[in-house]
Amino acid sequence: MTSAYVAETKGTKARIVDTRKTTPGLRLFERYAVRCGGGHNHRFSLSDAVMAKDNHLAILAQSGASNSRTLTETLLAAREALPHTTHIEVEVDHLDQLESVLAAGVDTILLDNFSLADLRAAVELIAGRAFVEASGGVTLERIRGIASTGVDIISAGALTHSVRALDLGLDINPA
Repeated sequence: MTSAYVAETKGTKARIVDTRKTTPGLRLFERYAVRCGGGHNHRFSLSDAVMAKDNHLAILAQSGASNSRTLTETLLAAREALPHTTHIEVEVDHLDQLESVLAAGVDTILLDNFSLADLRAAVELIAGRAFVEASGGVTLERIRGIASTGVDIISAGALTHSVRALDLGLDINPA
């Protein structure tokens, strides 16, 4: 499965990665299978990077009046409090969130469920100032289009959570 996804990115800079959505107890095996198929692994656990998800941003937006910090200020404060080696990734679901996130100097911006046109616009706006990851609604049919937008990373949960088992059997034929 992974090799089919990887094949669709040939000729682009996009890298196919899995997500943490794995079968309990089988994470190591499923992630190894992704690597064997030519893909790459996303963070292994929550401790591998700081990731501000869309829900975190929604809470910040709702508390606007009672919270004197902007999104940029909050991300900058997080950066200041973290060790210098900590990778910060922020998930956004609208183009209008990009300027605030870029101003904070985050390492990776995850574009969640963006249309191809919005992915292209985001890549142009980000202009190499952060890694660009596309996620959400990633299917084999959409990989080529997503990769052609210029994103650096395409994360696909299907690589681990939707894999079909191979039916193997050993039949003895008494000749």
